[in-house]
Amino acid sequence: MSKIRPDELDERLDASDAPFVLDIRPRKAFQSDHIDGSRNVPVYDELRAGNEDALRGRLGKIPQDRPVITVCKMGVVATRATSVLDDEGYDATTLAGGMSGWRGYRNGSLGYRLRSLLWRLF
Repeated sequence: MSKIRPDELDERLDASDAPFVLDIRPRKAFQSDHIDGSRNVPVYDELRAGNEDALRGRLGKIPQDRPVITVCKMGVVATRATSVLDDEGYDATTLAGGMSGWRGYRNGSLGYRLRSLLWRLF
């Protein structure tokens, strides 16, 4: 399963071929904080409960002509979304650490720097 670190995503967001950032968290969580330019398809609770059809039923909202980065709170449920998208023929990757990792990256937190080091080692 493919993962991308927050710093790598940040670099790719500025490129002409920027990925589609799919935030699967509940709408309220997305509204309170999200990655600029990301789109919300709130299927977190369904995927967490094992209902992959919730995402499959919304594939029309996700472009197939560019890479997709899936985002949730910590990156765990987004991994399931990435798997579903891979099965459906998308070029999908999970944001390592989810929004928690993104916030840590943006804030330069010590916790993020330690996790980032571990991600690079493994």
